Amino acid sequence: MSTPASAAAVRPCLWFDDRAREAMEYYVSVFPDSRINEIIEYPDESLDEHFRGMSGKVLNGRFTLNGVDFVCLDGGPIFTFNEAVSFVVTCEDQAEIDHYWSALSHTPESEQCGWCKDRFGVSWQIIPANMGELLVRPAQIQAMMAMKKIVIAALETA
Repeated sequence: MSTPASAAAVRPCLWFDDRAREAMEYYVSVFPDSRINEIIEYPDESLDEHFRGMSGKVLNGRFTLNGVDFVCLDGGPIFTFNEAVSFVVTCEDQAEIDHYWSALSHTPESEQCGWCKDRFGVSWQIIPANMGELLVRPAQIQAMMAMKKIVIAALETA
């Protein structure tokens, strides 16, 4: 299989109703090596009927989370997030899991097996980097299935 001479960049794009700026600011405060790179706001509302009510909102935002580039926009309520897409955060230890879980988990009824949903409706998987090693025995898998936030010590002793 051949590789193209110049590989195209692949970036997730997050469609928010009207909270893209708030989400970018929040996410860059949670993750290290993160920054907002650019925000382009919707132009004058009189230019197009689709811009009505969008003045000052994000037409295109570019931001970086822990070295990974994202784009986002305020597009209105037409589309919403669901669990079919999630972002995996691999953590080195329990302290890191606890940090990200505390910062990102906002919807208790959506928590299971390391999955959580933030205040913007985006789904995350907060897991240990060695998750595969922690799930080699059936008892460990059963223990994980009963967890909301992953607890490494409980998996190691299961």
